[in-house]
Amino acid sequence: MTMSHRRRRLYFILPDVQITREVVNELLLARVEERHLHCLAREDLDLGDLPQADVFQRSDIIHGAGLGLALGGATGAIAGVATIFIQPSGWAQSGGLVLAIALVGALVGMWASGMIGTSVPNSRLKAFQKDLDAGRVLLMVDIPEDRVEEIRERVKKHHPEASDRGTDPHIPAFP
Repeated sequence: MTMSHRRRRLYFILPDVQITREVVNELLLARVEERHLHCLAREDLDLGDLPQADVFQRSDIIHGAGLGLALGGATGAIAGVATIFIQPSGWAQSGGLVLAIALVGALVGMWASGMIGTSVPNSRLKAFQKDLDAGRVLLMVDIPEDRVEEIRERVKKHHPEASDRGTDPHIPAFP
């Protein structure tokens, strides 16, 4: 089997923590690394030793940081161009100033928006909120593209109570 470098995220809703533990164990035996498994449930449910979703899966930090990078960079570039037109005499007349201000703007925008994004729930998870509120567990599995059908079939075969909730077309390069 050729291993693909591109990954897809599969979503499964499981009825409870015990069944989630069974599915996770089977996926581990199928050589899905624990770092590619992410469980999410209501705060009052104890997931125990299950691999829990971290800030990257629970929040919009990646989307926020990307948006801040673009907006901060554009704002910095505009400020850099404006600075060249209103500069006091003696400042450098090169694009280096514009580039430096754009870079600072991009970094500040990325940092600020990323921080805000940590407090905003992941917009992709809104579709699962009713299930989470009802006490079910969301399992996210990040796997190579060439294993999507294999993993989906494995879960369906051994756990018909698991609800397959689709696949993201792509997942972020990190985490």
